[in-house]
Amino acid sequence: MAMLKKYVEKIENSSVYDVAIKTPLDAMPALSKRFHNEILLKREDLQPVFSFKLRGAYNKLASLPQDRLQKGVITASAGNHAQGLALAAQKKGIEALIVMPTTTPVIKVNSVREKGAQIILHGDTYDEAYEHAHQLATERHMTFVHPFDDEDVIAGQGTVAMEILQQTSKPIDAIFVPVGGGGLIAGVAAYFKAKSPTTKVIGVEPEDAPSMHHALAQNDRVVLDQVGIFADGVAVRQVGAEPFRVAQHYVDEIILVTTDEICAGIKDIFDDTRSIAEPAGALAVAGLKKYVAREKAHDQHLVAIDSGANINFDRLRHVAERAEVGEQREALIAVTIPEQPGSFLKFCDLIGKRSITEFNYRYADDRNAHIFVGVELSRGEKEKNALIDRLTSGGYDVADITDNEMAKMHIRHMVGGHAESINDEVLFRFQFPERPGALLKFLTLIGQRWNISLFHYRNHGAAYGRVLVGLQAQTTEHPKLMEYFDSLGYDYWKEDDNPAYRLFLGKEPTPS
Repeated sequence: MAMLKKYVEKIENSSVYDVAIKTPLDAMPALSKRFHNEILLKREDLQPVFSFKLRGAYNKLASLPQDRLQKGVITASAGNHAQGLALAAQKKGIEALIVMPTTTPVIKVNSVREKGAQIILHGDTYDEAYEHAHQLATERHMTFVHPFDDEDVIAGQGTVAMEILQQTSKPIDAIFVPVGGGGLIAGVAAYFKAKSPTTKVIGVEPEDAPSMHHALAQNDRVVLDQVGIFADGVAVRQVGAEPFRVAQHYVDEIILVTTDEICAGIKDIFDDTRSIAEPAGALAVAGLKKYVAREKAHDQHLVAIDSGANINFDRLRHVAERAEVGEQREALIAVTIPEQPGSFLKFCDLIGKRSITEFNYRYADDRNAHIFVGVELSRGEKEKNALIDRLTSGGYDVADITDNEMAKMHIRHMVGGHAESINDEVLFRFQFPERPGALLKFLTLIGQRWNISLFHYRNHGAAYGRVLVGLQAQTTEHPKLMEYFDSLGYDYWKEDDNPAYRLFLGKEPTPS
């Protein structure tokens, strides 16, 4: 109780509002309806630095005597704490030096520079940057401001909990908190257990960065051999000593989530708020969903903390690609079919009028063909299993690769190659109106007349479907082929001479 009393006093006397704002606690109507619970989202992505880290950084500076402030402050950070400290130092008019891992997203590096802080990029991980920052702090007599292992930083982050309890009058059944080094969950847990002891405080970590999960399980601050960096804001190999001490007493459990589940969480936040969370920012939503499914919870009052929105724009393509799998709305399967007339069409009939998200095929030999296909699901695992059973009953060998990381990350973009045994191949690119069943109709029309030797389709969520198709047709048949394509009414382009086709898909040129 002495620990709780100390933190409640520190939190309620915190100076964070000199720079931080009191962020909204927004309803998530779509997610609430889907999961039959009242779900609220604490919007720390709306802070001036798009992350809660500003709170702890400024509270620490406010606690320092003037003589130490004048010598400047230094820290190591993957980005969000760096931005918070940079803005806090700017507000105080003091020097700030930030050591950041070389893997830090560019958007965070640029944001720190814009706030006037000096930056040194060092090492591939937070730990390497941390060691270098400590060395520089000693050499330059600067004050090191720890991102999470500091009572004043923890108290600053704890103001998030204070605001949440001020913003809702209903008892909160559980609050879900993203966990990296542990500063946020320590502050939240201490305040909630003092003011709302029946509320479950649940931390959420990525499966590939489970530092707090393993520490609590082993009752020791373990050091992970390595951590995944998709959720770079929580890529920490060891939690802080003080956060761990608080968590041992007041955190109820830690839930681990996959990359796909994090991506699905980003999409859930976007659907309800039209905002884009960074991967670490969506951890709490991903964990909340996993908890509700596991506990079969309903009619509960649940809160998730969206901890930040610092994501590089180019990462969104990966998020969009993985979100549907994470939500069990897409299945990826590999199917082997006999390379004979009619087998391709039979396969398409078995798929039925489902929305196809991706379709990759390349002729290899005259025995079997291997197809990589993505299928949109409306009933999750049950529908996927029924489809696989249907294809298996149809005589096809089927492999479920929905959870195959290599297939999702690499193989789906590498299906193909040079087909040395294929003759008279002609290549076309098509565009057709996108609607359920449109791809099946297209395949049926094309496959009735000529042998398909190459096929690639990827659903882009646009009004038009785009297909690359290779057909076997002798030169004398080309006029009839073009006439037939004209009759279909689809836009198309002949691509035989495209250098990309010649280099990667067509027959290898004969050496001169």
